[in-house]
Amino acid sequence: MAEDTTRKKLRRATITFWLLLTYVVAAYVWWFISLEQQNEEMRGYKELQLQSEVDSSISPELYSTRYETIEKDYRRNQTKFAGEAVVFLALIFVGAAILYRSVRRQFRLQQQQQNFMMAVTHELKTPIAVARINLETLQKHNLDPEKQKKLIRLTLEETTRLNTLTNNILVSSQLEGGGYHFTNEEIELSDLLEDVLQDFIKRFPDRQFILDVEPEVDVKGDPLLLQILVNNLVENAIKYSPRDKPIIARLYRQDGLVKLELCDEGPGVPDEEKIRIFDKFYRIGNENTRKSQGTGLGLYLCSKIARDHNADISVTNNHPHGSIFAVSFHQ
Repeated sequence: MAEDTTRKKLRRATITFWLLLTYVVAAYVWWFISLEQQNEEMRGYKELQLQSEVDSSISPELYSTRYETIEKDYRRNQTKFAGEAVVFLALIFVGAAILYRSVRRQFRLQQQQQNFMMAVTHELKTPIAVARINLETLQKHNLDPEKQKKLIRLTLEETTRLNTLTNNILVSSQLEGGGYHFTNEEIELSDLLEDVLQDFIKRFPDRQFILDVEPEVDVKGDPLLLQILVNNLVENAIKYSPRDKPIIARLYRQDGLVKLELCDEGPGVPDEEKIRIFDKFYRIGNENTRKSQGTGLGLYLCSKIARDHNADISVTNNHPHGSIFAVSFHQ
């Protein structure tokens, strides 16, 4: 509903913009034509005046000189008006293009913020509701140990999701506002990746994780931010990968780079979306109909953390299907 309202506002703003631009251009063209007509009339008046002076015994040489002066003034005014017309028309179109892009960008940002608020509301309510139901079940019913363990595991999983969400929001805000105190330590990325993957293996025992990690691979950076980077990439792979398909994590050195790759066998990312998915709040598809969870902050935060660590992040196709998210650290 909110998306439809924003689209209607954007459509009205676009129509109003083009109507105003058409009016301004039409008024400008009319002004140019009026100036040309005035220039023509002025030349005519001067020629009539000169002709009347010929009848009062002006010399042929003086007549020729004054006539050439009239023609030069006429052509000079023509050139001046044409030059002004081209310059001002170009400025109008350049300004209109900048304004048009700014308005559309503002509407897109507004829509993305609305989507973000909808997603955050859902993401906050779901783990809280699940945790509450599980705890109430444990409190009211005398369950056997296996069912208790299952409910406790599900509750911990939901609280971990909640913790990840709040960390993403807080760290994103701090990084943009300059409030985060960045550290630059020597970190063994191999151990960090393995520790993160072990946590996910415990959280998702029914999922298959394949680790291909080169030992003792070090990078310089902030431990917390790099952990968030890896966490978000793994969460993204889990979110879009089928349960019966493996998620592969690779870490290796190549051509002076440290490369971290997360491979899944999900639906993949369309080519036209590969760059946009790293934009803040951006998510593929319609917020009202999509089934996957998320806020549009995870991959944006990965991109921001990668840049802050002198690294590039990209997504490519994982043949025959799926995606490969790769982070290349420059040493």
